[in-house]
This record gives sequence, structure tokens and C-alpha cells, in this order.
Amino acid sequence: MIALFLARFVATSLLPWLLELATRLLAGGLNVPEPLLRSTGIFVAAQVQAVENSIGHTLCPRRLGRRLLALCRKAR
Repeated sequence: MIALFLARFVATSLLPWLLELATRLLAGGLNVPEPLLRSTGIFVAAQVQAVENSIGHTLCPRRLGRRLLALCRKAR
């Protein structure tokens, strides 16, 4: 019961505070405003997701397996 209470406390109050502190420290270290840092982070995350989605289709294990089997069949 106490562990559940502590987990909820950390998730609801301590974690957002730590994220805000990390954002402020990083913005201060990079000498950029916090909103710019947040929007840049969101943009980078969206770009990474787009790249992963486009490459993920090509590197799908099932698809790679089928291509490997096709190459082995051609070689015989």
C-alpha cells in the first residue's frame, strides 16, 4: 500500500518537477529560451518518428525474411 502511494506521488508530483528542472537547466546551458527548446524537441521527435516509420517498413523482419528466401531460391 505504501509502495503504491509512493509510486503515485513520484509519478504525479516529482516527475513533472524533475522534467521542468531538466528543461530549464538545458535551456540555460544552451542559452536558448525554454519554448524554443521544447518546440525543437517536439520537431526532432516527429522527424525521428517519420524516419523510423519509413525505414521500419523496409527493414521489417518478415519482409527481410521473404527477400532472403527469394534470393536463396534464385541462387539454386
